[in-house]
Amino acid sequence: PATSHEERAFLCVSVFLPINTPTHFAAADREKERENMASFVDDEFQSANIFIPEEWSDAADSIAYDSNTSPPPVAFVCGPKNSGKTTFSRLLVNVLLQRYKKVAYLDTDVGQTEFTPPGLLSLTTIDKITSDLSIPCLKTPERCFFFGDISSKRDPKTYLAYIFALYDHYRRTYLLSNGGSPGNAGVPLVINTTGWVKGIGYDILVDIIKYISPTHVVKICISSVSKNLPAGAFWLDDDNSDVATVVEVNSARRDSFSRLVLVQKDAHLLRDLRVMAYFRQCFPSDMKITTIKELSRALAAHPPYEIPISSIKIKHLHCEVPKNEVLYSLNATIVGLAVDSENFPDCMGLGIVRAIDTLKHVLYVLTPVPKSSLQQVDLLLQGFVEIPTCLLQVQGCISPYMSADVLPSA
Repeated sequence: PATSHEERAFLCVSVFLPINTPTHFAAADREKERENMASFVDDEFQSANIFIPEEWSDAADSIAYDSNTSPPPVAFVCGPKNSGKTTFSRLLVNVLLQRYKKVAYLDTDVGQTEFTPPGLLSLTTIDKITSDLSIPCLKTPERCFFFGDISSKRDPKTYLAYIFALYDHYRRTYLLSNGGSPGNAGVPLVINTTGWVKGIGYDILVDIIKYISPTHVVKICISSVSKNLPAGAFWLDDDNSDVATVVEVNSARRDSFSRLVLVQKDAHLLRDLRVMAYFRQCFPSDMKITTIKELSRALAAHPPYEIPISSIKIKHLHCEVPKNEVLYSLNATIVGLAVDSENFPDCMGLGIVRAIDTLKHVLYVLTPVPKSSLQQVDLLLQGFVEIPTCLLQVQGCISPYMSADVLPSA
């Protein structure tokens, strides 16, 4: 169906987000940009110019075609922040899909996620080529965990444990001979990583590579040599001869003098956009929501789920909260909606705790998670993923208690 310019722009936001957002905003300008997100995003799409150098194409082809289909390639993409890891990963997925029916994608960057809202570690399978490498999109992951933070700094141990569990799931499902159906055979894996490549970040990177033992390690380099990873197979011990194929490429980003440069991105703004895009899914795609104000008012008027407190457990990540303040701490926050288990709780998605009725002992939660999945949720995880400030500061918005689709208590 035909849509107006603004409708088309915001519908893109509800599914897609730009990766080359400019950062040189004054505070007032940034708020103006967020309020006028529809036109802002549309302009970004029109100006997006993703340059794929020949060495990137050659590298992706070598990973996809210079190896046997069984076992399929497992490619680990790493490098400094803003060097183009995500764009290269998208390119590699597209090239792999020319040879394989589907590709698995392990996203380890909790701050700049590819297919999910921030704070999640996920494994997603992709079966369609992406026509525009400048546009990421929200997808339902095959499995994900709510880490609850935008960096691994607070809890590297749990961060690694989640990544290892996701990779183990991939191995069981797609690599082991007795795992899954014949249709699952021959599914390559692309692992995208964070740009934290120094100090503890470097140690985490090495631990992941050693655990996964990828067939290929793609290192993206920039002109500032001190910010790059060490040359060669930097993760190997002297007595370890198990060497993956190391593929070194230069960043595709260049200035007018053809010098390799970093493109600074407003990471906070991108996270806000992704959170808003996620909760935009609470509404039909053809519903006219073209500005932040309209999204905020739509969320305020949307009937939340009513969840009995007795039917769920509540866990705070990365901090301790006194028992008598647990409910207060949940109010007006984003939580992970999870299914408790002996190992790690599987995350069904995110929710906003709209309000708490301590007399009725119920929580009011807004979420795009389908009711069928939500009925499995028995654990709320609270971390440090925040509701975008611009959603909370819209004049004229009233958030009354509302309840619908009441979930039965366990």
